[in-house]
Amino acid sequence: MDLLALADFNLVARHGGFGKAARAAGRPKATLSRRVAELEAALDLRLFERGARALKLTEEGRALFERTGALLTELDETATAIASGGHTPRGKLRISAPLLFSQTAMGKLAAGFALKYPEIRLEVTTEDRAVDMIEEGYDLVIRVNPEPDESLVGRVFLRDRLVVVASPGLARPTDDLAVPAVVRESGERVAAWDIVTPTGRSRIAIEPVLRLSSLLMFRDAVRAGVGAGRLPISLVSHDLAAGTLVHWGDVDGPDIALWTLYPSRRLLSVRVSAFLDYLKQAFPKGTPDELAAYIGG
Repeated sequence: MDLLALADFNLVARHGGFGKAARAAGRPKATLSRRVAELEAALDLRLFERGARALKLTEEGRALFERTGALLTELDETATAIASGGHTPRGKLRISAPLLFSQTAMGKLAAGFALKYPEIRLEVTTEDRAVDMIEEGYDLVIRVNPEPDESLVGRVFLRDRLVVVASPGLARPTDDLAVPAVVRESGERVAAWDIVTPTGRSRIAIEPVLRLSSLLMFRDAVRAGVGAGRLPISLVSHDLAAGTLVHWGDVDGPDIALWTLYPSRRLLSVRVSAFLDYLKQAFPKGTPDELAAYIGG
């Protein structure tokens, strides 16, 4: 495949027409039209529907544009970085991050990264859903305990764990009495929490008295003494140290793992590499204590 012709096709697709693409690139419209026609002939596909006034991508053209646009951009940026000694990452970096991490740490991370790499235009969106990185144009996503996905690669950069905490004024129940509890707005329909303490495993019966969707609201409600709650240790470690919350035990179950993910078929851009390195510098060990210190610092 002719990469120059492919680049011209992407230029026309991105600008939505031969005329606009020609003006943006400062190149003859006829040259762009000829190169795209040559690409269509080589692929034996029609990439554009050519109307009297509008130019529209065919289904095959849209698929080719979606799959090659980011690759061509990365190739161009890689060549530019090599030519300049590779010291100045630049361009747009789109990241999707989960709600709690965004609320507690992402603002500080993004600001520090922007100051260190002023030529990178960082854009962070907050959402807990599983985004389609290719379709939605993300370069990197941060996710909590993601489901396996063959199209993505990544690594764990932080670990956390859930603990059961309560206000000092809330007495821990004895026998089988239920304790008032703050629980998730939906999805948490259990009658008891299994915890691990220095003396072994035990079970706490609960009576939900408040259902909330945000873990920051969880913490505020538990601080107020309305009930016990299950929260990440990084979010309450300062309260535990100050004595405003009491640790009843660790939740019996797997740790919370925060992953950075990017498409396996895509070249790792210098921008993504720079952000991964920045995360490593911020959390060199990836422990809950590091996250707690970062949040509280």
